[in-house]
Amino acid sequence: AFLGPPEINISSCLNCINVTIKLPASYFRKNEKLLSLIDIYQELYYVITLKTPDGEHKRPQEKTTEEIFNTVIEELYPNRNYCMSVTVTASLNKHSIPSAWKCVTADSVAEPDYHTAAVAGAMCFSLILAGVLKCMHAGGYILQTQALPHTLV
Repeated sequence: AFLGPPEINISSCLNCINVTIKLPASYFRKNEKLLSLIDIYQELYYVITLKTPDGEHKRPQEKTTEEIFNTVIEELYPNRNYCMSVTVTASLNKHSIPSAWKCVTADSVAEPDYHTAAVAGAMCFSLILAGVLKCMHAGGYILQTQALPHTLV
């Protein structure tokens, strides 16, 4: 029996690709319950094949004991298109059907950091407010330390 193709979803990150893999379904039943491949084999192995303009590159085989899992492929060239396919095998079953190819372009610039922008904006606002208050104090509009001359009273 061939292990069916896994489902894959990919998304780009900074010089990397985040891959979510869902193992193929099993059609074996035990006590009317559909068994997963993990129930049957306990652990499975997967290989990710990357396709770039330079050719195909197989990544080292890795092990999983989860039905749905993530992995990150790092140290990729920015703004380059990468396509990938995943093959799942078991120690007792090396026959498998690879997933369909999916493609994505690796990001080159990090997403804007809104927390840093908010802190920088708050600091600028505080400095401007402090400057305005200092000018008002120097002009005698607030926090007067000396009494007004009798002619102004």
